[in-house]
Amino acid sequence: MVVPHHATGARLARHRLADELADLVPPILLADLVAVLAELVGNAVRHADPLPGGVVRVAWRLRWTTEGQHVQLRVTDGGSASGPLMRAASPDAADGRGLHIVSGLASRWGVERDGLGQSVWAEFDPVATARPDLVAAG
Repeated sequence: MVVPHHATGARLARHRLADELADLVPPILLADLVAVLAELVGNAVRHADPLPGGVVRVAWRLRWTTEGQHVQLRVTDGGSASGPLMRAASPDAADGRGLHIVSGLASRWGVERDGLGQSVWAEFDPVATARPDLVAAG
């Protein structure tokens, strides 16, 4: 999907992802996916140039294997002078924690660059997304 290179882009992407995957992934995984996608789109809007047309491209892929569901999120923008960096944020800082959230929720994440811009991706493996600490005991 394509969203505006604007703060509303993150909201549009979150809602579309939640609507499309609500019946396909467990709620705890969906919450993590929505949080990470919001961070990636928000970072693209704040720190990178738009793609031609003033947009950011957002994509996700869900595939099933014998291990379970694997999900990849990808946000493509026009790039920036410096790529995404994890920063050390002081406890009272208003920002600087986005990629720490991505790193904490996703199994892995990274950046790919080409002549048109950059894509930041995050992957979620079945074991990493089980989150037994948040599953209620039965």
